[in-house]
Amino acid sequence: MPRLAYLGPEGTFTEEALRLLDPTAERLPCATVSAALNAARAGDADGAVVPLENSIEGAITTTLDEFAWGEPLLITAELLLPVQFSLLARPDTEIPHIKRVYTHPAAITQCRAFISRELPDAVVVSAPSTAAAAQEVSLPGSPYDAAIAARIAGEHYGLVELVTDIGDRSDTVTRFVKVGRPGTLPAPTGSDRTTLVVFLADDHPGALLEMLTEFSVRGVNLTRIESRPTGDGIGRYYFHFDFEGHVADARVGEAIAGLHRICGEVRFLGSYPRADGIAPQIKRGTSDTEFAEAGDWLAKVRAGKV
Repeated sequence: MPRLAYLGPEGTFTEEALRLLDPTAERLPCATVSAALNAARAGDADGAVVPLENSIEGAITTTLDEFAWGEPLLITAELLLPVQFSLLARPDTEIPHIKRVYTHPAAITQCRAFISRELPDAVVVSAPSTAAAAQEVSLPGSPYDAAIAARIAGEHYGLVELVTDIGDRSDTVTRFVKVGRPGTLPAPTGSDRTTLVVFLADDHPGALLEMLTEFSVRGVNLTRIESRPTGDGIGRYYFHFDFEGHVADARVGEAIAGLHRICGEVRFLGSYPRADGIAPQIKRGTSDTEFAEAGDWLAKVRAGKV
């Protein structure tokens, strides 16, 4: 039975994602994303499940930076989890009596309309996680009357669900990834995603275009690009890329090799099955067969046979 670390405490959306990704795994709750990833690095867990991006909030910057600067880890799976927030409280609590609400800042942002409409006089306080908020509200003598959290948090901490699905958008999704220490990659499925972190060799006109060209000329479709500061001064960034395909695909392998030639550092974060099952469209001249045929032709040219 694998042991997987995750952003705790019990009752977070990350725990829900972990249960779906690996129902048989032993779960190790951690206080932060960094702590969960470090547990995997240190061998205290066989891997970790962490959030990577949200359809409203965008990238989870802590996760991005951990992948860029921490000891290497590989993504082996991903999950797209619909996010539904609930208003949770102790039994016998009524909405008009709620004066202090505890929740994570992301939940405040995503439930702004509900809070304004239904709890206009309530003070909303930021918590380390939605589950930590639910846990605090469940304690006797808690200064908070309610929490905004996942339904699973209410089940864990004995809270009543006063209102369900209170988010401003009903289609909000968070993308979670399962990671482990470097090892054997998942086999290609024909519907895969690859993730990289790329550092520029130097800052010069057209540097980003040069990187993007390595993908474009080989027909590799980007699904996400994020820039993050390196910390070396204003205007200096490194880049996260997600794109279609597996490193075993010729077009993907050549694109990564091209980046390695022109960039200061390329950190490979894994090739793994896409959660949405979407297969890439292979443009003419970029299939594995066409790359192989071109290689054979070039070998003949070099041998003087053509």
